[in-house]
Amino acid sequence: MDFIEKAKIRMSHWIEHNRQHIQEYKNFAEELRKVGKTKSAQCIEEMVKYIEKSNKSLENALNALEE
Repeated sequence: MDFIEKAKIRMSHWIEHNRQHIQEYKNFAEELRKVGKTKSAQCIEEMVKYIEKSNKSLENALNALEE
């Protein structure tokens, strides 16, 4: 297996791994809201936005390997 194939596998894994964490973070933010910790929930939700943006960059990098 060449480097490019390995890179595709690695980036695909990172994207999926991040997606799993995103869902966990969203659930955690909701739990924080339920106990009245709105500010903490907002911080977690802001973090999620950064991770989603990071995932978009990874997806772009993965797609660029096909060019």
